Amino acid sequence: MIDPIVFDFLTQLKANNNRDWFQENKAFFNEAKASFEKSMQHFIDVVHDVDPSVGDLTPKECVFRIYRDTRFSKDKTPYKTNMGGFVAQGGRKSTLAGYYLHVEPGECMVAGGIYCPPSDVLKAVRREIYNFTDEFKTIINDKEFQKVFPQKFEDKLKMAPKGFPKDFEDIELLKYKSYAPLHPATDKELQGPKAIQNITHVIKTLEPHNSFINRGITAEEDEIIL
Repeated sequence: MIDPIVFDFLTQLKANNNRDWFQENKAFFNEAKASFEKSMQHFIDVVHDVDPSVGDLTPKECVFRIYRDTRFSKDKTPYKTNMGGFVAQGGRKSTLAGYYLHVEPGECMVAGGIYCPPSDVLKAVRREIYNFTDEFKTIINDKEFQKVFPQKFEDKLKMAPKGFPKDFEDIELLKYKSYAPLHPATDKELQGPKAIQNITHVIKTLEPHNSFINRGITAEEDEIIL
């Protein structure tokens, strides 16, 4: 699925992360970018087949720019050393749970859910988990889910989130700032004839989690409209 040129370009970019090299190799970048966008279309198609709620999307709506925003960062290297895209209703800027493809030599991943969402979105998701705790636990404790997504939620609040009872039995589930399962993928897993099959399995395993999260978000939106 991911062509070798993408890995070749990113490997060389990591060793030469400066504007002079990038400008001298702009044709190389454009070729790698076009190849990645072609692969991204395959990724979008897989996601849509499993989760039609994402709608009809194009790579342009999903792929992130390679240029880094260095204004508030100590790291002033101008380019990301990865290529990635986020597939969700509304594209890469969506606040809904979606599906993320990250290509970086030696650090590839297929991930999803919501990462550091706005406070109102996070509150809606926590409310859904609070109201349907057993359903959510069934999803994330599923044996295959645990196997495919060994890395799930990380950054947490120290205290119970505002608006929820501190003595709630599963309060730890509500403390997370993101609900973003992560599948570490080898470079080989995303290349070759079995790549689509590998990715399809990851997406199918992730879909119940995303559907649960999005149910909470959209229920909150409907409530506001009403």
